[in-house]
Amino acid sequence: MKMKQLGNSDIKLAPLVLGGNVFGWTVNQEEGFKILDAFIDAGFNMIDTADIYSRWVTGNSGGESETIIGNWLARTGKRDKVLLATKVGMDMGEGRKGLSQSHIVTSVESSLKRLQTDYIDLYFSHSDDTSTPLEETMRAYSNLIKAGKVRVIGASNYSASRLRESLKISQTHGFPRYEALQPHYNLCERSLFEVELEKACLENKIGVVSYYSLASGFLTGKYRSEADLSQSQRGRGVQKYLNEKNLNLLSVIDDLASKHLATPAQISLAWLMARPSVTAPIASATSLIQLRDIMQAASIILDKNDLQQLDEI
Repeated sequence: MKMKQLGNSDIKLAPLVLGGNVFGWTVNQEEGFKILDAFIDAGFNMIDTADIYSRWVTGNSGGESETIIGNWLARTGKRDKVLLATKVGMDMGEGRKGLSQSHIVTSVESSLKRLQTDYIDLYFSHSDDTSTPLEETMRAYSNLIKAGKVRVIGASNYSASRLRESLKISQTHGFPRYEALQPHYNLCERSLFEVELEKACLENKIGVVSYYSLASGFLTGKYRSEADLSQSQRGRGVQKYLNEKNLNLLSVIDDLASKHLATPAQISLAWLMARPSVTAPIASATSLIQLRDIMQAASIILDKNDLQQLDEI
């Protein structure tokens, strides 16, 4: 399986990252273990999660996804085969949020405990925190890396200007820099990343691991009308995509799926994998059937004509 270097780091990624946002939400621990086993055993290597996953579920307090992954690691002993990515910064309640040094230090210890590991391979700022000086945030990460608790850092939900500013601060003070960006990016929503952020990443050789790669499931092709929205708990988040432009996009994806003997999800992920700026897209699965579907995307090569059709629509 072809691996890609993440930014200037020594991390090398398989073409697809497994999203852990569903663990503790639509996937329980037993099913999660099966999905994790199948993903790693197939040769893929990064699992993406966050401290806040899945706090939005009634009865949850956050950390459920990390806990399931940590229990799986403890049971299987597969830590040496796995790259762990998790995040800090979103509101965990009781004032626990942001990117201050104190919150980062407290949060990383909690994540390490839940993940049952001594280090995190890729630690993301989950959301920009304009109330905390960037120098303070980058210094906190520098200390974690020196302590061996974090290998590489990344940013998520940053603007291009703030990303560039953070790079300048790291260079000025000799801090480790963000080697990865996790942006909202898919075939339905391209401008969020391509207008400014993509250029910043390419110019500075920053790795990109995109989230919402399948537009909350819309790009799997199973949501094509209002009547389809009740198929899953995530259906409500797909309603905004039900317009003429996106349905025309699905039609083109259907044609390409037929050409490549593939599924719409595989074509949508293969498009992201073909982007020069993208290191690997993130996608989640709630069953082994879904997982096998998305993993097949890594074997699909879209030609110039395929990519042109998607660009035109």
